[in-house]
Amino acid sequence: MRSNELAEQIGITTANLSILKTGKAKAIRFSTLEAICEILDCQPGDIMEYIPEEKKL
Repeated sequence: MRSNELAEQIGITTANLSILKTGKAKAIRFSTLEAICEILDCQPGDIMEYIPEEKKL
């Protein structure tokens, strides 16, 4: 599936999908995450990874 097709099915712009794909997004709506998982038949943990911020002094 192409990015523009996925973005259309999710209901977001291709620019926003690109931000999500490159890891530059600071947040994601649960409705967007749910739509992605439904379309790709996956779980959130299959497409996301938690990376804690460095502890700031």
